[in-house]
Amino acid sequence: MSNPEPAQNLFARPLELPQLLSVQSQAIVSRILVKHPSGSITLFAFDEGQSVEEHTAPFDAMIHVLEGEAEVSIAGEWHLVRAGEAILLPANVPHAIRAPKAFKMVLVMLRRPSQ
Repeated sequence: MSNPEPAQNLFARPLELPQLLSVQSQAIVSRILVKHPSGSITLFAFDEGQSVEEHTAPFDAMIHVLEGEAEVSIAGEWHLVRAGEAILLPANVPHAIRAPKAFKMVLVMLRRPSQ
């Protein structure tokens, strides 16, 4: 997809999220829709075989698979998440993602308030 719309042009109108980015060969593609210090909303498209290695983040997160299916590890336990399904990831817990086949997802991250 060439010349994507600026994020500010996406507010206050219905969106077909899967249409906002394309799967690219042997790549992971991302598009930030909203980003604030308190969190973000980002679209991702993973080609088959792509992965994000285990890591932690200081955010509670939700992965919602839009198309295809993803394998998501949380604290070493793998889960298959299919189109239309979501999985919640707790902050500071190791997690990873891999693509058994191409898929698209939206990632919502929220920073926990300081205690």
